[in-house]
Amino acid sequence: MTVDDHAILRGGIKFVLLAFDDMELVGEARNGDEAVDLCEQLQPDVVLMDLMMVGMNGAEATRAIRKKYPEIQVLILTSFLANDLVQKAMQAGAIGYLLKGISIDELANAIRAAAIGRSILAAEVIQVLLQPSKPSSQAIYELSKRQQEVLALLALGLSNEAIAQRMKLSPSTIRHHVSQVLNKLGVTNRTEAATTAVRVGCV
Repeated sequence: MTVDDHAILRGGIKFVLLAFDDMELVGEARNGDEAVDLCEQLQPDVVLMDLMMVGMNGAEATRAIRKKYPEIQVLILTSFLANDLVQKAMQAGAIGYLLKGISIDELANAIRAAAIGRSILAAEVIQVLLQPSKPSSQAIYELSKRQQEVLALLALGLSNEAIAQRMKLSPSTIRHHVSQVLNKLGVTNRTEAATTAVRVGCV
């Protein structure tokens, strides 16, 4: 599902997705309020969310969707690249943050990744996040060696199942470690944890 106040962009994404057999655009919303309502009706796997819209903005809509429908992943697709916007979107529960200049294949791959719970950040976004604040750098050293391994693999985009296979542990054990990592780092999702790992050189 796409959420954008520009009909031309919504139409463009609809046309682009027709090229991929494994994707279907189930709905379009013009703003955050419509997006929340449509999520109840359509139950999309992934929502492509713009940030700057009249009424409920993208970050607010993301928070509302993730709270009501935690199984729905929200992928930010915007023209704006500012640290505070990225932080708000990630804190609201977005699984990724992309810029509208992205290529068709990159967009398709990002949607696929989001659908299976893998976070995705544009390279420019990572650079922005690397610069100003370092909120959780000290907390990295409070992680156990195993938790640091989990964080490093998580930052590479591996799912819990893939991490479990790599570390020869059960998925439930990995889920526990991921939960502990998020708590110790003081972050709310895997994307924020991955960003912290990149920032402090864990990856």
